Amino acid sequence: MVVFIIRKFFYMIVVLLGVITSSFIVNYALPGDPARVMLGQRADEQSVIALRKELGLDRPKIIQYIDYVGKVLKGDLGKSFTTNRTIIETLQERFPATALLTITALLFSTIFGIIIGVIAALYQGKFLDSGVMAIALFGISMPSFVLGLLYLLVFGVILDILPISGYIDRGWNHLILPSMALALRPLSIIARVTRSSMIDTLSQDYIRTARAKGLSEFTTVARHALRNALNPVITTVSAWFAGLLAGSYFIEYIFNWPGIGMFTIDAILKLDYPAIQGSVLFAAIIFVLVNFIVDVLYAVVDPKVKLG
Repeated sequence: MVVFIIRKFFYMIVVLLGVITSSFIVNYALPGDPARVMLGQRADEQSVIALRKELGLDRPKIIQYIDYVGKVLKGDLGKSFTTNRTIIETLQERFPATALLTITALLFSTIFGIIIGVIAALYQGKFLDSGVMAIALFGISMPSFVLGLLYLLVFGVILDILPISGYIDRGWNHLILPSMALALRPLSIIARVTRSSMIDTLSQDYIRTARAKGLSEFTTVARHALRNALNPVITTVSAWFAGLLAGSYFIEYIFNWPGIGMFTIDAILKLDYPAIQGSVLFAAIIFVLVNFIVDVLYAVVDPKVKLG
């Protein structure tokens, strides 16, 4: 068990080092000059050179990389070029907004995904099942940012019944559209996984025995079938928690949601290298930590995982 945890932890460190390296390389592959962006296109060359030196951008790339890795190992993600605030301070400030959006979307997708999946399994092969799975396929295929734009157009502009931007300090109804846009894809996948698992469970002998004893269909499904069909669903939900928490960038930008995603896209537009690297690394840390915890829990619960 100890060896298993150490091996997983080592893999996590390797992944994070890869993220640090990749984000550093991508930063310098982006067209443009941060100093020029900060000073404006009409700034004189001497001012641009002076600012580049102040920001440390005039040093060799390998020196900048080694310096950045050293700071990360000390828990220092640097300061933003544009705001001069520490990246950690900004991420701590914006994380609650991203967490609220993610948890709301995950709760919505989990509850309705399971309900829809169970209904589809109970009506397997019938029109209702086909219709539900067709909608689920649409949800899987539709990118969340496209869906967000459609929601914005339909509910915010045409029908004018929900706000199209802003945070909950202006009303909780501001949470509806972004969370629903973010929730559709995981909802569709959870529904398909639940349907598949329920169909397999409903064909088991103990389900036939429960029905033969005269138990109601609701009791048979809820107490016996669903409880035993939830293992793959829980796996799917745990994976999507990390994915949603790290991947709500475009939805936040579309709905002007003041979370980490909004901060990251602003940093990309302004070529704010420390902010880009810090937010990407933060998202990666969340993702690998959640998966690390899930893997360790599986190793505790399932002896076969330990042997693996």
